[in-house]
Amino acid sequence: MTLLDHYQAVKNAHVTFVSISVALFVARGVAVQMRSRWPMRAAVRRVSVVIDTLLISAGGLLWWMLSLNPLRERWLGAKLLLVVVYIVIGSFALKRAPTLGAKAGAFVASIVCVALVAVIALTHGSMDLAALLARLR
Repeated sequence: MTLLDHYQAVKNAHVTFVSISVALFVARGVAVQMRSRWPMRAAVRRVSVVIDTLLISAGGLLWWMLSLNPLRERWLGAKLLLVVVYIVIGSFALKRAPTLGAKAGAFVASIVCVALVAVIALTHGSMDLAALLARLR
């Protein structure tokens, strides 16, 4: 049995960690807009780091298993770049932006980045709407 035989399990884990990570980010972002303090508590931030570490590890394993090159597979390069943008903008949405309005704008922009990453992940860069809908079924 090779590592590639575990592809589906690793992919499922990656998608699960993506779902948990984004759900936690959205919950934290909404709570920040409501001026709640829990999103920035140390325990919540640690849980977020653990989830994101597992997410990145599963994604990296998929990348390695499939021998992907983000310079050759432009969809992967675009996805990775958008993930970095999401992380930076997300930090402004939760903490770094100076005003609540700026945090709200960063929050919306970070959600747009996540949506673009999801579309790229599902279509591998093909913006064919029919292909995307077929993958969602």
